[in-house]
Amino acid sequence: MNSWTFETPEIAAGFDDHVREQLPWYDMVTDAVVYIVRNYLTEGNRVVDVGASTGNMVDKLMPLLLERKAYAVALEKSHTMVEVLTRRFENHHNVSIMQDDIRSCGLEPAQVYVVFLTMMFIPVHERQRVIDYLRANLLKGGVLVVVDKVCDHGGYFATVLKRLGMHWKIQQGASLGDVTTKEMSLAGVQIPFDPSMLGADAKQFFRMGEFAGWVMEG
Repeated sequence: MNSWTFETPEIAAGFDDHVREQLPWYDMVTDAVVYIVRNYLTEGNRVVDVGASTGNMVDKLMPLLLERKAYAVALEKSHTMVEVLTRRFENHHNVSIMQDDIRSCGLEPAQVYVVFLTMMFIPVHERQRVIDYLRANLLKGGVLVVVDKVCDHGGYFATVLKRLGMHWKIQQGASLGDVTTKEMSLAGVQIPFDPSMLGADAKQFFRMGEFAGWVMEG
């Protein structure tokens, strides 16, 4: 069984459809994040999408960026994803594509940081440092939005939530074999996020099964 990786052209090419198949709430929460950002992004300021993958979040933010004369940084470490990003935004001068790792790159302070389904792929021992760095880099009056996989329920209910996630994937058209194969390939690659790392002031705006979203204000 090979480990899951973003560094294959096949994954990058079909990533958007794959995410929607696996997470039926994906578009709804994306829209929620865009609306949250609308309430904090002011004219001429910047949004950083950490772990931008194929750029779906930046694309959804584009009308707001144009309205506010703001710009976005799409930060992504995967070479194959950066190729998709480059093609997608080659004619958008308000988007900068940055191929780098949030664990080691240097970013200028920003008014908005979005970390959407990214923390679960960062090694556990480095997550607190990443969160602390983003919070320290957040401009006053800005917002850090995190959406990620969590495992903060115990007992039998944790098993129920795992089964619920599989149920949704199958309802969306994924085969049981594909669901099982992917789940096994994620061993040691995708590890749920501990929301206590966000701090006591983190405000939850979303929860569905094993996934949740929070807002932290600058």
